[in-house]
Amino acid sequence: MKYTKYEIGPYNIHIIKTDKFKTVNIRTIFKRKTVKDEITKRNMLSDILLRSSKKYPTERSIAIECEELYDLYINSNITLSGLYNLLIFDIAFLNSKYTEDNIADKSIEFLSEILFNPNVENNEFNKEVFEISKTYIGDMIESLDENTNRYSNIRMLEEMDKDAVYAIRADGYKEDLEKITNSELFDYYLSVLKSDNVDIFIVGDVDGNSIKDSITKYFKINTIKKQMGTHYIRHGKYRKRSKTVIEKKDINQSRLVMGYKLLNLDNFETNYVSTIYSLILGGGVDSNLFKTVREKNSLCYSISSNIYKVSNIMFITAGIDASKFKKTVNLIKKEVKNMNNGKFSDEDINKAKCIYKNSCEELMDSPIDIINVYSSYIYLGTDLLDDRIKKIDNVNKEMIIEFSKKIKLDTVYLLEGGSEDEDNTNE
Repeated sequence: MKYTKYEIGPYNIHIIKTDKFKTVNIRTIFKRKTVKDEITKRNMLSDILLRSSKKYPTERSIAIECEELYDLYINSNITLSGLYNLLIFDIAFLNSKYTEDNIADKSIEFLSEILFNPNVENNEFNKEVFEISKTYIGDMIESLDENTNRYSNIRMLEEMDKDAVYAIRADGYKEDLEKITNSELFDYYLSVLKSDNVDIFIVGDVDGNSIKDSITKYFKINTIKKQMGTHYIRHGKYRKRSKTVIEKKDINQSRLVMGYKLLNLDNFETNYVSTIYSLILGGGVDSNLFKTVREKNSLCYSISSNIYKVSNIMFITAGIDASKFKKTVNLIKKEVKNMNNGKFSDEDINKAKCIYKNSCEELMDSPIDIINVYSSYIYLGTDLLDDRIKKIDNVNKEMIIEFSKKIKLDTVYLLEGGSEDEDNTNE
């Protein structure tokens, strides 16, 4: 696997050459600072560009062209990465070995048509497509209420600090959607082309110079942007006493989310120590939380811990009966304190390292995962896979204990549903 970077000016091209896959995957990322008022427009832009263009004015015509390009795959989404928002467009197509010599050029031309030649008249998107997209995004926003896990996670973050970047809802906001006009969305599209940093990641068995030439031929972005700063969110303060919030909802199973802030971590703690800590604490059926809270005490249906490194936040989530809320929280706090006191073994550490290494090796089996590894390398300064596998062995017990002292419980959130014993809900 060979990595080459081309700095074109208006954008960077990152080529990861490998003969492991029959496909070529291209990801185009438009990146700018996360702003709450822009999130809904950004979601709508992600959707509307894939519905129609000047050359392919209908979804059917786009689908037909994808079939003509040997069943080319195209998709878009947005993702929040700490302080930044990534507007992502993916395509995947068969390598020319299995199709025709100029398939890469044709596929890149098709992608450029979708991105840079939208179905626009008089500085507005096609009115019918605009309304279809607006309805779709509205349905997507409303679907958050139906997903208990996602809803409880975002509600915990909002209770942690509703004004923080990490509390922004990635799907957008209904009240903002209702205000978006067609001309305003088109103006925002022009702003994205002018102002967003752009990176293009390519994974496959490709000729670097040839595919670079195709991109520069079709990607007519002219403005050169300044490089941006860190994605990482740092917490300047935390609560001395954690906040508890209980919200009732008509669901069968209650959802507990405990949010912890991670303070003053160095790079090694962020990238390696935190991972081993979380795997030992709540990373699976061998974890301390699973064995103690679920197996020994039968207080939950499911439980896990996850660390969101870019936001410096740890989630402990559990599906529980509402009557067991207080007992479950207290036992989780006890297990976190046990980590502080070093009540875990070298065997626990070695098992966690093995899980980590296996997960790194599995990433090599997916083109999208490889792109994620390299985009993290570019945007977050994380190591590539070979270095990750080597460096994880440097984590030791003393480091984990020291790391555990930098974890502060901030918010306990319960999405309360049915209970076996309604009279004892908050005992």
